[in-house]
Amino acid sequence: MTAKTLSNGLLRTLGILVGIIGLLWFFIQIQTIVVYIIISAVLALISRPGVRFLTQKLKFNNTLAVVITILLYSFFTLLVFNAFTPLISKQSENIALLNSDEFKNNIEKLSNEVNDYLLFHNIDILEKTKNIDFLPSLKNIPNILNVILSKIGSFSMGLFSVLFITFFFMLDSRILSRGTYAFIPKVHVLHAARSIETIKDLLSRYFIGLVIQISVLFTIYSIVLSVFNIENAIIIAFLCALFNLIPYIGPLIGGLIMFVLATTSNLDLDFQTQILPNSLYIMGGYLTAQLIDNFVSQPLIFSKSVKSHPLEIFLVIMIFGSLFGIIGMVVSIPAYTAIKVIAKEFFNKYKAVKLLTKDF
Repeated sequence: MTAKTLSNGLLRTLGILVGIIGLLWFFIQIQTIVVYIIISAVLALISRPGVRFLTQKLKFNNTLAVVITILLYSFFTLLVFNAFTPLISKQSENIALLNSDEFKNNIEKLSNEVNDYLLFHNIDILEKTKNIDFLPSLKNIPNILNVILSKIGSFSMGLFSVLFITFFFMLDSRILSRGTYAFIPKVHVLHAARSIETIKDLLSRYFIGLVIQISVLFTIYSIVLSVFNIENAIIIAFLCALFNLIPYIGPLIGGLIMFVLATTSNLDLDFQTQILPNSLYIMGGYLTAQLIDNFVSQPLIFSKSVKSHPLEIFLVIMIFGSLFGIIGMVVSIPAYTAIKVIAKEFFNKYKAVKLLTKDF
């Protein structure tokens, strides 16, 4: 090997590394747009069966089917926003009361009632909290609200961008495919095409399954909260159901939120005879919904969509969670499904790949 050949190889390697670093830097700079594209791709996958139904069964042309789907998404978004308005208004009123004696008295009353109840059962854990001033710990809430309100404009722009990109993804489902083919050698285009179609079908069923899963939980939560006259029951149920998208951790967060909101929704009631029993009943309903989800909804989704064993799914979620945190846990199953499809198409000669993809 001559010095010229060696230097050319080193320069080529250095150029590749610089190109990769530059590409990563570019994606970091446009990460918001990348998120919009990912969300739009997910919405397009969820919409595939609906668009097919409109075009094949009802004989709509593709453009009209896509427009109807986008209008449905827009209507749902407006419906959710309209439903959140009372909750936001209520929380604004609560924040306005942060410096009032009424709010302070309600919190201290609840604290004293909890403390008396525990003392009656020989539990002295809250004795030192009787004279705690709760207001300093809550003084940052208005600042948090201001930050949230400052993001409303960005959210509106993001929503428009997602709907716009989703429209064209659904109008021409081959946009992503053609973009992918640009980075694939011609010899592998056929394998890539099969992989992309399989991934689309599997992930479409998976995301639709998630929508059904969230809908079931939302319905149960709404019924339970409404029975006990919890204010803004629909919105609380919706938020807690959405947390279920985070594997394992999400249900715990949702349960904590539901318990806190159910406990503090009526501070003027008696703790021992009304607040505590109602909160326990509500948590019983929450646990029932989780049992239904764990033993009915999730097995159906995982077995019929991503075709992976529950233990396999558990390990994948844990690995992705360790590497990438909560975001990794959320995207672990779709990412792993795509990896399995690609591995089956390109590396099927290996025994480990055959074992993992035998159900595909």
